[in-house]
Amino acid sequence: MIVVTGAAGLLGNSVLRLAVARDLPARGWVRSQASLAALDGLADDPIIADIASQPIEKALENVSTVIHCAARVGIGRSAAEAFGRDNVLATERLAQACRAGGQRLIFVSTVDTLRWGTPSDPGDEAAPTEPTRDTTYAASKRRAEAVVAAEMALGLDAVIVHPAFLIGPWDWKPSSGQMLLAAVRGPLAIAPPGGNDFCHAGAVAGTLLDLACAPARPPSDRYILSGEPMTYAQAFRLMRRVAGRTPFVITAPAPLVRAAGLAGDAVAALTGREPVVNSAAADAACRPHHFTSARAMAEIGYRPRPAEEAIRDAWTWFRERGYA
Repeated sequence: MIVVTGAAGLLGNSVLRLAVARDLPARGWVRSQASLAALDGLADDPIIADIASQPIEKALENVSTVIHCAARVGIGRSAAEAFGRDNVLATERLAQACRAGGQRLIFVSTVDTLRWGTPSDPGDEAAPTEPTRDTTYAASKRRAEAVVAAEMALGLDAVIVHPAFLIGPWDWKPSSGQMLLAAVRGPLAIAPPGGNDFCHAGAVAGTLLDLACAPARPPSDRYILSGEPMTYAQAFRLMRRVAGRTPFVITAPAPLVRAAGLAGDAVAALTGREPVVNSAAADAACRPHHFTSARAMAEIGYRPRPAEEAIRDAWTWFRERGYA
């Protein structure tokens, strides 16, 4: 039996639905009843529990592998306590329980914990050597990786994976799909000057299941699962073409984007709530953010799909469910 935490999120839902399609025994794990709508048509007996605070050992009985997709995600510098609880404490409790129960753990981290590279010099699985400019999210994920590594040193069977920018169907909230929905609204789109690697959530989900079902641990402890490198302007043009919109995209100058981020920080100082546009998010949007999946392709058979396929599948799904 495979258990998938964060089963209502884009990646977790993709993993769970692909497991069902492959006739693999799998259960979804969500924090509350409010997330059950995303599991319609899937397992009849999802696990409903807060990993950070409730007993979890019984939920792992007769389980072979846990794919830990659950996480608090956000690009900013606030809410350190909440990120520590949901991303660090929850991972620590789950890793300890898996070591005690003998389950394999596939821990989904993020490329944000690694060295950010360029298309010509992409980042890899090595730890960053330069000072990091962490968001609260990236810092919490780096701490969670350390927790998993410590449990691995004590005998935990685990692998850490680092997906890049995920896009695809089954994005119920939506999460990363917000970029697609925003890019296709209106007569034009305004893109920040940075770039990212856009990867199909289904390709990443398939590799996670391959790791879960492999008879032995792979050669390495961690793998980047990246995608097609594009500037945000290139990605926005592609998104608009896929959606049948005129591919009219303007790239905003970095100083303007950073100024908007500082304005967001001022709003946060006044209201106590950090907006989506803040200095951390603006900094990330102005930088290249590219990684190589060479190790994963060579050692575990990861095969990225074209960004256009990911965007098209996501757009079709959003249209069919009334998001756009």
